[in-house]
Amino acid sequence: MADHTFDYWQRRLDDLARVLEKHGFAAEVAATAADARDRIRRAVEEMAPRSVGYADSRTLRATGALDMLRSDPRWEFIDGFDRSKPREENLERRRQALMTDLFLTGVNAVTENGTLVWLDMVGNRIGGVSFGPRRVILTIGRNKLVKDLEEAMRRIKTVAAPLNARAHEHFKTPCQITSRCHDCASPDRICNTWLVMERCYPKERIRVVLVNEDLGY
Repeated sequence: MADHTFDYWQRRLDDLARVLEKHGFAAEVAATAADARDRIRRAVEEMAPRSVGYADSRTLRATGALDMLRSDPRWEFIDGFDRSKPREENLERRRQALMTDLFLTGVNAVTENGTLVWLDMVGNRIGGVSFGPRRVILTIGRNKLVKDLEEAMRRIKTVAAPLNARAHEHFKTPCQITSRCHDCASPDRICNTWLVMERCYPKERIRVVLVNEDLGY
């Protein structure tokens, strides 16, 4: 029996990949998280970086690419999310990750016309995407695809941000309780800085791996 859901999303992701390529990104579509991991591995081997950094992403983690990269001795892997380390040490490593040869992370939302959208607490993710690392790989699940910028921002505020806040049990924000954005003034507010990226410059500095699975928030 045909998998109509998979075929439906495959068509939409193929269309999105073509739009992203017109906007200067390198883009490809992976069938599964495991397929995305293999594509990331091949891309990294072609790039041959001396150093690799990342900003935390549940989508990226779901592919298994981080474990693969962490265990490979061919490059220095800078981990700014080591729970065994003090927060200040991790923050310093995140700063170091902004000057690596390769930086990996995910995206909060992507529009049908190829605009990528993020909302960050600290800003290390959007900092690494926009400038610093020589190359960037983004992993995006099909559930992040939305119609336009307005829907992207609404999705982030009403879905991604509350879920992310709930994942950090030590944070104290209203959305943890209500699952709704209150535009709060909490010291633990995770919604501080937006990045809206319409084009990639220089061309193909950023590679986007679209995944035909629901991944991440």
